[in-house]
Amino acid sequence: MKGDHAPLLSVEEVWAQMREAAATVTECERIALPEALSRVLAEDLHAPVTVPGFDNSAMDGYAFSADDARGVRELPISLRVTAGDAPGTLAPGTACRIFTGAPMPSGADTVVIQERCERRGDTLILPDTWTPFANIRRAGEDLQTGDVLLKSGQRLTPQAVGLAASCGFAEVSVRRRLRVVVLSTGNELRAAGSGPLGSGQIYDSNRPMLNALLARLGCTVRAGDPLGDDLAMTRRALREAARGADVIVTTGGVSVGEEDHVKAALEAEGTLSLWRVAIKPGKPLAFGRVGTARFLGLPGNPVSAFVTFLLFVQPFLKALMGETPARLRGFPVRAAFARNRPDNRREFLRARIVARDDGGLWAEPHPRQSSGVLSSTVWADGLVDLATGRTVAEGDIVPFLPFEGLAP
Repeated sequence: MKGDHAPLLSVEEVWAQMREAAATVTECERIALPEALSRVLAEDLHAPVTVPGFDNSAMDGYAFSADDARGVRELPISLRVTAGDAPGTLAPGTACRIFTGAPMPSGADTVVIQERCERRGDTLILPDTWTPFANIRRAGEDLQTGDVLLKSGQRLTPQAVGLAASCGFAEVSVRRRLRVVVLSTGNELRAAGSGPLGSGQIYDSNRPMLNALLARLGCTVRAGDPLGDDLAMTRRALREAARGADVIVTTGGVSVGEEDHVKAALEAEGTLSLWRVAIKPGKPLAFGRVGTARFLGLPGNPVSAFVTFLLFVQPFLKALMGETPARLRGFPVRAAFARNRPDNRREFLRARIVARDDGGLWAEPHPRQSSGVLSSTVWADGLVDLATGRTVAEGDIVPFLPFEGLAP
């Protein structure tokens, strides 16, 4: 892999190699449920209780027996039950004032919402028509005792946290956080907040962006100041980063220029497993190992770094965390553009979704697809995925990958 003419690999080939190299971290920790958001579950959770545990009213209204109410318009109100009360027993031929979530009293099997009823003192006036057995949430309609609540390898979303809480779980076992070191390279880079820019300098956007992407994944991130374009300095930084890190992520320096030293430093300090992928943006992509740490070298252009992180780094890190792999979740939309010249690489266009008067969803690409236009990633909703060699006429169906679908 030392030559500068390594073959361009397809997205699928890169994924396959990364999946093969992804060994899930084995260490787990037990943490309080409120702290478990976005962590990866390390055990199956089984429902220890039935949810709901009892029949209850789905509405504020009046409960009664359907048999008792057939052919009559008035029922005396003999009981009142609110959420949290014991259910009680309804006397035959009477009604119960009941509230949402309150347990159904024995002897009642129907609820009519209060807006459809009239109350005169302690008498219920029923509507002309009502539906027997309506507006009741049955015991166990959500979960039965022993049901698989959540599976090992599942990332805990807010709704998953809520589901676990509904069964009384106060803590869960999760995979430990990945330890990731982020390094950005380039003589031209200055850290934001470090003072005014000098001639030829730019603020480093890649490191803060990657830090945010990694934090959203639940990683523990360590990042230093930008590295200059120096081979010895880069080799030393890789050695230091590998101490205690699970993964090293770099940006810049993986191309073939005289001042691109990351690839050479990786080959000197570790191993390079793959390099260069047939996509646009983001052709230079290095994957290997330094010591026990996995290494991912991303391009220096910020859009390329962003796209390659979403497509390759993120799924690889998820696999290391033990998260169950998922396919790219794209959906078909119509192209609000034409593409007459096919590219010899698979292309990912930054685009946003526009709903037209015909009710269809159309993908409108950003007018500037340069890999240095980071503002396009904020303007866009996601990526149009164009296969190698594809041309597009306006109105053609194209696959769209929403950024939110690519996020954890």
